[in-house]
Amino acid sequence: MSRIGKKPIEIPEGIKIRKDGSLIIVEGPKGILSREIPEGVEVILEGNMALVNATSSDDRRGRSLHGLVRTLVANMVAGVSKGFEKSLEIVGVGYRGEVKGDTLVLLIGYSDPVKYKIPEGTKVKVDKQVNLVVSGIDKELVGRVAAEIRDLKKPEPYKGKGIRYAGEYVRKKVGKSAGT
Repeated sequence: MSRIGKKPIEIPEGIKIRKDGSLIIVEGPKGILSREIPEGVEVILEGNMALVNATSSDDRRGRSLHGLVRTLVANMVAGVSKGFEKSLEIVGVGYRGEVKGDTLVLLIGYSDPVKYKIPEGTKVKVDKQVNLVVSGIDKELVGRVAAEIRDLKKPEPYKGKGIRYAGEYVRKKVGKSAGT
């Protein structure tokens, strides 16, 4: 039995969680999230707690999804109550970004500006033209958007220019040595 899966999920005040067949719907002050619960795992709602159980101890698939489903439901509860954020930094001379409507426009060393359409359900804030903050209620979506923005110009290993997560360490390589 999963150690993480055994932990109960505490539901804070103001959060409503309900089941509709195999669909779990979580409502809170920041929005509504829903997720399909796979076969072999069940979610039990008791007062202000939610418990996740594998339906059968013989079912290998149910046991393997036990901890995952508990974490996904806990992330849904945290998302509709507090939300999630991922911070990115743009490093490089002349590199900058700005938000125009629902598009992130980045000047990152290419001949034309790179335009990234911000998906629905997430927000991107640009601070001082080089600090980006991706926020939203769905942890999976926020992480994916931050990864896609980082993939537009990964930090290169010689000067460290590019887009990186805040606090990310980029190992730098030694360049060519002149002469012998």
